[in-house]
Amino acid sequence: MSEPVRVRDSGAESEPLLIKDQGSFAVGGSVIKHSGIPDPLTRTPDGQTLHGDHAYVQYQIPANARSIPLVFLHGDGQFSKCWGSTPDGREGFQSIFLRRRFGVYLIDQPRRGGAGRSTLPVSIPATPDDQYWFALFRLGIWPDFFPGVQFPHDAESLNQFFRQMTPDTGPFDAEVIADAVVALFDRIGPGVLITHSRGGGLGWITTIRSRNVRAVVSYEPGSGFTFPEGEVPLPMPGSGGTLEAVGVPVKDFLQLTKIPIILYYGDNIPEEWSGNPGQDAWRVRLAMARLWVEAVNGRGGHARLVHLPDIGIRGNTHFPFSDLNNTGIADLLSGFLTESGLDDD
Repeated sequence: MSEPVRVRDSGAESEPLLIKDQGSFAVGGSVIKHSGIPDPLTRTPDGQTLHGDHAYVQYQIPANARSIPLVFLHGDGQFSKCWGSTPDGREGFQSIFLRRRFGVYLIDQPRRGGAGRSTLPVSIPATPDDQYWFALFRLGIWPDFFPGVQFPHDAESLNQFFRQMTPDTGPFDAEVIADAVVALFDRIGPGVLITHSRGGGLGWITTIRSRNVRAVVSYEPGSGFTFPEGEVPLPMPGSGGTLEAVGVPVKDFLQLTKIPIILYYGDNIPEEWSGNPGQDAWRVRLAMARLWVEAVNGRGGHARLVHLPDIGIRGNTHFPFSDLNNTGIADLLSGFLTESGLDDD
């Protein structure tokens, strides 16, 4: 491009962002074809194709970008919006790390958000469930916020938060999603994979399959914990359901030991069994994550788990990267990238 594109962030006092390149593309996916011969004068599926199950990727590369970009993969009920502007309009990780000179790739996973074209059907019921997500994402116990929670308490921020919920447009398929993320790394080369929630397990699959993943940062991984076959922990029951890990061949698991990995968990996760399923679901996930880190490091890996209250950072929800203290959370990530030698020029 001959001239960089200047993009001003929503914050009135922010310095302009200097963007060298930006765009979007689809990656991965499949094509199915209906039998027969297409007739351009009638609308039937005969002989026609359907391109679906791809990921949709938006990217921005800042001027004077660092050599290693960041790839962001959302979790359940979300799409790439969760990495953008926060519910109360502050800069999210997308802009924060562009300012820190990282190229940023935001994924809408297959069958979600901007990648909604699915090759398999699913029913999407219009079921009222906002209060369920309020509890599961640990904002509080409806209608009350947790004391000191790092989420704005005004009605419009909560309205914006609820409106970023996004349904699956096809059945959830970890293999389909991981294939698309691997295809993205094949296209862009080495990068750091940053996952959230249900995206955590997808990140482990991607790392096993792609040598271009140079590090993983996982915010509150919630499922898909992979252990060597024969060493899978027992299922962990809780009032929010039972969490089960999965086994993979040892040779695959060893790929997770070759790169730096860090996991972050927020606040208001009980240490003992709780009758509140929204909190107890994360008690068992945090416990499983600790076992997972031990398994990785026990085979020579470089994994670390940070429970934010343990280092004096309190009040974070399931979305620490968009909480009121997200700049401080970003500083932790920047520190990890520096320690890992991944913020070079």
